[in-house]
Amino acid sequence: MRFSFSPEQTGFRSEVETFASSEWDRGGPGRNDPEENEYFQRAQVFRKKLAQRGWHTLAWPKEWGGLGASPVQQAIYNESMAYYGAPSMDMGVDRVGPTIMLVGNEEQKREHLPAIVDGSVNWCQGFSEPNAGSDLASLATRAAEDGDDFVINGQKIWTSGAHRADWMLLLARTDPDAPKHRGISVFLFPMTTQGINIRPLRNLSGGHGFNEVFFDNARVPKANLLGEKNRGWYTAATTLDFERSGIGRIAPGRRILERLTENIRSGELRASTDQKSRVAESWIEYEIGRMLSYRVAWLQEVGKIPNYEASISKAFGSEFQQRLAQLAMTIVGMPALEFGENSPSSAWSRFLLGTLSLTIAGGTSEVQRNIVATRGLGLPRG
Repeated sequence: MRFSFSPEQTGFRSEVETFASSEWDRGGPGRNDPEENEYFQRAQVFRKKLAQRGWHTLAWPKEWGGLGASPVQQAIYNESMAYYGAPSMDMGVDRVGPTIMLVGNEEQKREHLPAIVDGSVNWCQGFSEPNAGSDLASLATRAAEDGDDFVINGQKIWTSGAHRADWMLLLARTDPDAPKHRGISVFLFPMTTQGINIRPLRNLSGGHGFNEVFFDNARVPKANLLGEKNRGWYTAATTLDFERSGIGRIAPGRRILERLTENIRSGELRASTDQKSRVAESWIEYEIGRMLSYRVAWLQEVGKIPNYEASISKAFGSEFQQRLAQLAMTIVGMPALEFGENSPSSAWSRFLLGTLSLTIAGGTSEVQRNIVATRGLGLPRG
């Protein structure tokens, strides 16, 4: 793995950072709330600007509207955008689109990929269920064949952005008698379909990002089956690898670390010798997490498929941010719990609350460790 960047990569980083700081930045993490309508509208406009530059689908193949950038260049872009809290990619770009390219048919590619490229549609991911989160293969949502359609019945939970999505990447069971990792299929599901009901799930700060989605005899055409019937688990595993390999899980910590360090140096925050040492250790952890993320990108660039490496990066990045949030709260004190746009401490509180679910969302840390143990170390399943 290379530990330095070429002049071209360094120049690209500078270009992206200049664009993000001028077109989006409002103070970094904590000042932009993805659950607010105002944020959503601004994000839509921002992504249109990215699409005009070709950055929205930077690493996509040129034949599908991308620039054919290398995985490392994509990681540089993601890191720079995450540092400024900018909405650089949506679910359609970093998960749905690549999955369609891998397993979709030509008609599905022609229908969905251009709309993702220009940012005109929003996607959500219908995977988790009340009794199938970490053990996703236990999902019970049923897709039963009926003529030219599949009829969907069941429930999804923790569905990010379902209330604003045009389409859902839906995981449902098509063979209830098969072993749980088999008999699952993936569907491209339009959110305008009759028979679905979306209910908000409010988080600790009162925001509405998650949803419950209920399916009551909702019909989806067989043409919307993505990949092979009953082999959707393998498609879903590919999608999750795209989700877990991003540097965006580590980059926001740099902004918090910079502010924490600056405030301690200026005397705005008082920290003990032990706390200062822990801040220094956090900088080391940040660099480790950053290198783990770039390792995933480098493996992709040399033609390898990262799997357990993505799980290492995901687990480390999630837990690092939680440790950093707890350290910041210890140093800042009670003001770290203040809310409100006008509160000077709102960045701390939003960062703290935003990290609480990181070791669950996108696959729990326990699941990641199981992947590392079995696929990375070759240990037997317990």
